Amino acid sequence: MNLELTSKRAFISGSTQGIGFAIAQQLLEEGAEVIINGRQKEKTENAVSQLKQQFPNAKVSSLVADFSNKEEVNFLLQELNDIDILINNVGVFELKDFEAISDEDWYTIFEINVMSSVRLSRHLFSRMLEKKWGRIIFISSESGVNIPGNMIHYGMTKASMLAISNGLSKLTKGTEVTVNTILGGPTYSEGVATNIEHIAAHQNISVEQMKTAIIQQTNPDSLLQRFIKPKEIASLATYLSSPLSGATNGASLRADGGVLKTV
Repeated sequence: MNLELTSKRAFISGSTQGIGFAIAQQLLEEGAEVIINGRQKEKTENAVSQLKQQFPNAKVSSLVADFSNKEEVNFLLQELNDIDILINNVGVFELKDFEAISDEDWYTIFEINVMSSVRLSRHLFSRMLEKKWGRIIFISSESGVNIPGNMIHYGMTKASMLAISNGLSKLTKGTEVTVNTILGGPTYSEGVATNIEHIAAHQNISVEQMKTAIIQQTNPDSLLQRFIKPKEIASLATYLSSPLSGATNGASLRADGGVLKTV
């Protein structure tokens, strides 16, 4: 299928690995120009190099910024113009008991996970409306609907993304601009893999055994019964970036592996 992305320019926050990197790969494969983002210069440059090796004829570049640092974010925004597709992907998470979550923890995770998408969308949205074409996609999580008891602050940020996306979509009437959210499920990203490998080694079991045990313990009702691959979420994001997805707007689409029980 031709997704008609060859003339489109995309920016993906938090895209040196995991879901963001997988989205970059698929958008490049479809012919889009892609700007990736990371907070560490060397790691970001390595990611660009990897993408250029994989797609020699593609247009790919990067902007380095830590979304917990307002000065770096302001610099990024000054450099970011004429974007057709915005993927609000950057995010952090941690397991923490509610009583142990400090005010600073709440503010920090909100600043990175929520305000990053607010600032990027605010900066790019008006230009999309002027052109009457654009795509804004929020990479949220099923944790924004089924809030985990051991990371309530993370679930709060993902629920906030749902609210922002839904409200923003109401401002797109009469245009070909769409704003949608993807509710991802348990995904085997690099960060998750590192933690699981560490726990597996500590318990002297294989990584596959550890992955199965975690899914059965934390998501026993999962229909997929395994971790989601980043590229599986990227496939949905790539379609939503396409002109072919114009009738999908203001939606929360699930790529959760059947974890959520709601209709």
